[in-house]
Parts: sequence; C-alpha cells; structure tokens
Amino acid sequence: MKKIIKFFDHLEDRIRGFFSHIPISYAFLGGVVMILFWRGIWHTADILQKKGGIWGLLFYEPVTVVWTTIIMLMIGLFVSFFIGEQILISGLKQEKKVADKTEKEIEEEETQINRIENKLLKIETEISELKDDLENK
Repeated sequence: MKKIIKFFDHLEDRIRGFFSHIPISYAFLGGVVMILFWRGIWHTADILQKKGGIWGLLFYEPVTVVWTTIIMLMIGLFVSFFIGEQILISGLKQEKKVADKTEKEIEEEETQINRIENKLLKIETEISELKDDLENK
C-alpha cells in the first residue's frame, strides 16, 4: 500500500511540475476535470435517489443539504470552504482584504515587515555575539 501511495505522490509531483510551466492549460484541464468529477457525484446521487427506499430518502435534496452540512461542520470544511480562512483572519484583525488595499497600503505593510525582519536579524546577530563572548570567557 505504501508503494502505491508513494508512486502516486511522485507522479503527482512530476505532473504538477510539468503543468506549472503552462498555467493556462493547467487551469483549463483542472477546471474541466473538477466539473466532470462533481458531475459524476451529482449523477451518482441521482441514481441512488431513484432506487427509492433509504437511498431515495438519503439523497432527497432537502435531506442531503442537512446531512452534508452536518458532516462539513464536523470536519471543519463548511466555513473554510464557503468563506475562506483568509477572510476570517482579516475580519478578526479588522484588516482590509488585499483586493481592497491600495498600492500605498501594501507598500507600507511591506516596509513595516522589512523593518521587523531587519530588527530580528540584528537581535540574532547580537545574541550570537553574546554566545561567542560567553564561550570565549
């Protein structure tokens, strides 16, 4: 089983590497395949519903909405899929979405991040020097 998983993991890496050089083709193929996947799920649910009995009830549209929502809430996909984690985080921090930020605001953030990185590098250097001083004593 591990060999099969490793094979497909390696295959996926190679295919992604290839398609990363042709992003429009990658996006088109990915879009088509995703739509066909969901079409297959949809039609399978329709076939099971037509069987009637428990399958008919389970795949009756209003019932399907209820049990799939419960499952998505339980496994943590409901909010992240429909809203997205980035929107939640920016809302909690009371930040604007990146799309709503001006170029000046983004540049200011980048400048602030660069200042913080420089301070961290300076602190790292000072700590390293202190360690060297202690070791040499």
